[in-house]
Amino acid sequence: MPKITYVDHAGTARTVEGAVGATVMETALRNNVPGIDAECGGACACATCHVYVDNQWAGVVGPAVDMEQDMLDFATDVRTNSRLCCQIRITPELDGLTVTTPARQG
Repeated sequence: MPKITYVDHAGTARTVEGAVGATVMETALRNNVPGIDAECGGACACATCHVYVDNQWAGVVGPAVDMEQDMLDFATDVRTNSRLCCQIRITPELDGLTVTTPARQG
C-alpha cells in the first residue's frame, strides 16, 4: 500500500498507508490526520481539504482541474502547489507522497 506523509503547519509529520483508489482526503480521515476538515465529504464543494503538494510530487500528482481550481478560490493562503486532497486519487506511483496542511482551512 502506498504511504502518504501529512505534515501539519507546525512541521509534525504523520505517515500512513493509503489504499490504491482512495483519495488522499479519505485516507487522512480514516487515520485521524489533523488539519483536514473535509466538510463536504469529498464532493469538491468546500475547499476544507486544502493541502500543499510537495514540489517534487507536483508532476506526478498533476495540476488541479477547472472545478477544483474554482473551489481553491475559497481556500486560505493558496499557493502554486495547492490542491484539494479530495481530488487526488492514490495510485501506486504516489507511494511516498508528502502533503502539508495550511495553518487553517477555509
